[in-house]
Amino acid sequence: MTPDYFYVFLAFIIGTCVPTQAGINNQLRNWLGSPFLASVVNFCVGAGFLVVFTLVTRIPMPAMGDLKGCPWWAWCGGIVGVFFVSSAIVVAPKLGAASMLSLVVAGQMVASILLDHFGSLGYQIQPITPLRILGVTMVIGGVLLIR
Repeated sequence: MTPDYFYVFLAFIIGTCVPTQAGINNQLRNWLGSPFLASVVNFCVGAGFLVVFTLVTRIPMPAMGDLKGCPWWAWCGGIVGVFFVSSAIVVAPKLGAASMLSLVVAGQMVASILLDHFGSLGYQIQPITPLRILGVTMVIGGVLLIR
């Protein structure tokens, strides 16, 4: 498998994790009684796993001085993750996995072509083209068919 195929396969596998995670977290919400408590458990378990993984693999920690140039917004990814996970827990049982994920993908596509077009958040600039707009339009059309 060439590296490109590996990353395509990995991206596909990541995609299978999204509805699986939403379903798991929704079940946890049923037991805990709150989407926010389920999110807390989700992030605590995930953080614990990452700490153990980091220690076992001996990933070196950066020096404090290396973090000086880091922009403030780079620390906010966890907040976006909390919004995503908590919202998915609320939305998944209402819309179902297919509808929720098709809408998530449509939102991702719209945001992605805008981030690419402007080179925001460190993405390499890739201008919006008619074919990219057609692709996003087709994704949105798929959402309408799934809904």
